[in-house]
Amino acid sequence: MAYRAALEERTRERVPLQWAMTQMNLGAALQTLGSRESGTARLEEAVLAYRAALKERTRERVPLDWATTQNNLGAALQTLGSRESGTARLEEAVLAYRAALEENTQERVPLDWAMTQSNLGAALQTLGSRESGTARLEEAVLAYRAALEENTQERVPLDWAMSLGNQGVAMKSIAERTNDAALAKKAFEQISTAYETMRSGGYGPFADYYQEQLSKACSLLAQLSAR
Repeated sequence: MAYRAALEERTRERVPLQWAMTQMNLGAALQTLGSRESGTARLEEAVLAYRAALKERTRERVPLDWATTQNNLGAALQTLGSRESGTARLEEAVLAYRAALEENTQERVPLDWAMTQSNLGAALQTLGSRESGTARLEEAVLAYRAALEENTQERVPLDWAMSLGNQGVAMKSIAERTNDAALAKKAFEQISTAYETMRSGGYGPFADYYQEQLSKACSLLAQLSAR
């Protein structure tokens, strides 16, 4: 891989920030490869590359680059966590996203902030699906709500629909565990909006996902309304 070759000359001792940037690029390439493979080896390597980059891409030296690296680290850990039965990687992903938000603030980089909030919501949602309570799911709902402050329909319609729909899916899970018909109704409406947006926009895979979730939300709403 070209990035590994570059690191033979672009060493940490000689050019620390360029070394860190190359580690970051290596991590991104490995993460993309890992997302297309069924195993976890490439993703594990991506995590190591991002952690290496953070040795020089420190918060004190390059705060926004540090935050970007933390966000990417969180994404790699989240994908790893989704493929493992435990929760350790997902917990690490949540910590990485929360770290990124310390510098990727709403005031400074509103859309990056919203993206990280949405990523945080997804990690918390996956954690919540593996736990019996609703605390993580409620945190996910709050993260998606934050993302929607900047991911508006007018500005970024696709991101808006995803944040709205994913929040709806998290709300559906809460409603199912708490027998809350009103929340189930709101979840159904949001998922329906996300589905229609994706369908009309020609985003097939996303539309398919929300259509499946919409069917589940419809069944849950009917079940809770009949009580």
